[in-house]
Amino acid sequence: MIILNVPYEKRSADKQTRQEAAIIQGVWKLNAHSLFGNLNAQVFFKNGRFDTGKGMAVSSYQARIYVNHQIMLSPAEWMRVIAHCMMHTYFGHFDREKLPEGANTNMKIWNKACDLYVEQFLDDVNVGLPLIERPSKKYPFKMDDEQKIYNKLLECGDAGNIQDYGTAGVNQMDMLGIHRPVSYKNGQENPYTIFFGNVLSDLAKRAVSGTVSNEKGMIETEISKASRWFLSHYPLLGSLAASFRIVSDYKECMIKEVKCAAVDIGNGTIYANPICSFSEEEWRFVLAHEFLHAGLQHHVRCKGRHPFIWNLAADFVINGWLKEMDIGKMPSGCLYDEAYKGMSAESVYDLLIQDARRSFRLQTFRGYHRGDLFGSMVYSPADIGDSLAMDEFYRNALSQGLVYHESYGRGTVPAGLIQEIRALQVPPIHWKVKLAEWFYTHFPMKEKQRSYARPSRRQSATPDIPRPGYIEKSTSRENHTFGVIIDTSGSMTPENIGKALGAVASYAVSRDVPFVRVVFCDAGAYDNGYMAPEDIAGTVQVKGRGGTLLQPAVDLLRDAADFPKKAPILIITDGMIEEKISIQRDHAWILPKRGRLPFATKKPVFWFE
Repeated sequence: MIILNVPYEKRSADKQTRQEAAIIQGVWKLNAHSLFGNLNAQVFFKNGRFDTGKGMAVSSYQARIYVNHQIMLSPAEWMRVIAHCMMHTYFGHFDREKLPEGANTNMKIWNKACDLYVEQFLDDVNVGLPLIERPSKKYPFKMDDEQKIYNKLLECGDAGNIQDYGTAGVNQMDMLGIHRPVSYKNGQENPYTIFFGNVLSDLAKRAVSGTVSNEKGMIETEISKASRWFLSHYPLLGSLAASFRIVSDYKECMIKEVKCAAVDIGNGTIYANPICSFSEEEWRFVLAHEFLHAGLQHHVRCKGRHPFIWNLAADFVINGWLKEMDIGKMPSGCLYDEAYKGMSAESVYDLLIQDARRSFRLQTFRGYHRGDLFGSMVYSPADIGDSLAMDEFYRNALSQGLVYHESYGRGTVPAGLIQEIRALQVPPIHWKVKLAEWFYTHFPMKEKQRSYARPSRRQSATPDIPRPGYIEKSTSRENHTFGVIIDTSGSMTPENIGKALGAVASYAVSRDVPFVRVVFCDAGAYDNGYMAPEDIAGTVQVKGRGGTLLQPAVDLLRDAADFPKKAPILIITDGMIEEKISIQRDHAWILPKRGRLPFATKKPVFWFE
């Protein structure tokens, strides 16, 4: 898509000049073109880059086009000028390896050779209205290769001073930065030329695919054939394949910024970009990858982790399973590492987060810096009901598929994948149960011991024989107290604070915790001292309601002389923390179900409902 970057004051139609309106119409015409509408470019109004008032446009390597909005041309002529500038990028004319003589190349002649090649191409595809006669009428040689044109111009003594087929005006070069050509290292290639080739390939396939239809009259593509294969040949993923709508419109994929594929689990949609010239076998692999993202609940299992790195970890695990199951063919450049074999996504995440800078350089099927799990890993409150219903449906579809798959013996399934599928059918442990386990670990029940200081109840039956009775062991406050830091910032609702405090108080009472040290914290720390557990939930008046800075509260408990050095801390917050926290003692976090911490932690995190 060609984007027109018009200054704000020029956006309203009543303030547009005739010249500017013609440029806008020319851009609209290009976006409607079957070829140029699928290419990316940015157009800027600029007249300061031209040494002569007759210059129309210049372009840079990244398809950034600067047009002189004071020149009067028709929309069809602007369509031709902008298309000319775009093709310099998509033909790779800025590449160092493209130069015919390397560093010795005469850049003026090279610019002219590229102009002739582009104009001949635009004449062949009939784009816009040319401003000058066809190059073949003036020059007697073929315009089929830029380097050959360059050599012919040298032979005929053309010094390249007259840039009559360019767009920057007479004697001006329309390729900005050509004196600093672009180099690619480590086997990389020009992404623009690759993208242009894929667009041409897709248009060619669409031109001939109208005669190839299935029994329902639908046009067959590699993507549709790969999707139907799961329904008839692979029961494990057949139910999931039937439940998803596959969008293979390259324009829609460009809008969604999908390089190859991505899945929107909430909407039940998989985006598959047909410009990726994958075979049917490769598309089987890609679609199975997206199906497993949904079936294994990777969007729900993020649980406060960094979404992109969690996406990478899930990709590594899924690709390893698909390779082991021999589903389709793994496309080149996929996230795969033999070292992660047999590991869960959670374990792989713990390794990737240790070198986050390196992890951010990896790419998913959606592209660099973008996860192929669409949208946020956390649902909004309005969508929770529908989302939970969809999640349950995907879980059941994958579990039922496993039953069919094992019944019909349709190939082996890795043990790790079977374990995860079956684990999804087990109801999750309630957060209060997990919190109770934390209390049990830190505050074991008081043990009883026999003592003659208290006679046994059976002593009266044998007066001559002394019998010891049971008494509880005495324990110190250090073994039976803990700290509670309560985030009272504006983002924490009274309901959330009440739910968390109620659970903490009830378990503290059940474990015979006599007193709890309570600290409220927002932009500052408010020490409430020691309190009986039964007083925490009902009679405490919450202070604060400012921003969120929890470190002062942690420091307060650290420096308090009357707070045991080994006592643990429970931190109740919604995760909207403004700083990184350093806690040197044992602790745990209590967050709302849809909350997440802005950093990774190995300490327990309890999400309450």
